[in-house]
Amino acid sequence: MKKWLFSLIIFLLLLGGCGNDKGNGTNQENELKDLTVVLDWTPNTNHTGLYVAKDQGYFEEEGLNVEIIMPGEAGADQLVASGKADFGVSYQEAITEARIQGVPIVSIAAIIQHNTSGFASLKEKNITSPKDFEGKTYGGWGAPLEKAVLDSLMKQENADVEKVEIVNIGDTDFFTAMHQGIDFAWIYYGWTGVEAELRNEEINIVYLTDYSEKLDYYTPVLATNEEMIENDPETVKKFLKAVTKGYEFAIEKPDEAADILIEAVPDLDPDLVKASQKWLASKYQDDAPRWGEQKLEVWENYASWMFENGLLDEMLDAENAFTNEFLPE
Repeated sequence: MKKWLFSLIIFLLLLGGCGNDKGNGTNQENELKDLTVVLDWTPNTNHTGLYVAKDQGYFEEEGLNVEIIMPGEAGADQLVASGKADFGVSYQEAITEARIQGVPIVSIAAIIQHNTSGFASLKEKNITSPKDFEGKTYGGWGAPLEKAVLDSLMKQENADVEKVEIVNIGDTDFFTAMHQGIDFAWIYYGWTGVEAELRNEEINIVYLTDYSEKLDYYTPVLATNEEMIENDPETVKKFLKAVTKGYEFAIEKPDEAADILIEAVPDLDPDLVKASQKWLASKYQDDAPRWGEQKLEVWENYASWMFENGLLDEMLDAENAFTNEFLPE
């Protein structure tokens, strides 16, 4: 009984103390607004600006307490669209498909200005153009988009996509796959290409943008849902202000930014993070007037390519698929 009475007294004292704090029942720490941002994949240098914003206190400066979470089985887009995550890392191609299906997800910033992806292979395979895909085995993740992109590139050289064996390798590492019967795979140079350099593995890459300007889309991007934009635009603005500072830091100080990511995610290879960060520093903003800005023509071009290749049932309303409204001036 005495222990219970003592606990009650302590509780009442704490309650009284909270009541004296600005009269609103909160303390300074709890005044920060809790938010979540879900990654598209395991942490890498595409995400550095988020980790920098958290480490350097940029989120706190905007009154935000942001938790960076992994996607799990649901996937980032599904979590963001359903409101189970406030923000997420996505891709223009995924958002385009989602919006055609009525999913209310919106791109709010381009993490990287230009598409740096391509079909990579070990140099010994001598795959240097889409024509060379014939008779080879492609390792992918099982999306219809993959065959359509292969077909689009191969048609330009009168090659036949049906002569490519397409195998679903899931999340198998590129280098492992290359030594397990796979001839080529789709990679981002900023991570896997840089890793190849560090491994002294000579590779060839057929870049998508070398064959079609319509394939120079935004990948990856930051996204939120329409409800967040409509009901809490100030929070979206504050979030992007902090994130912008994070990516600007990574652009200006790639070595320090890499150290922040390594400290936050100790399982990452430090040499790869540092080399990748250095390579990506100039790619985040590139030729855009400010980090994160997106162009309507890029969204329209890619949507028209998807429609022409039978990947969309109707044309995208591109103006509602993205916004620059919340980026700092």
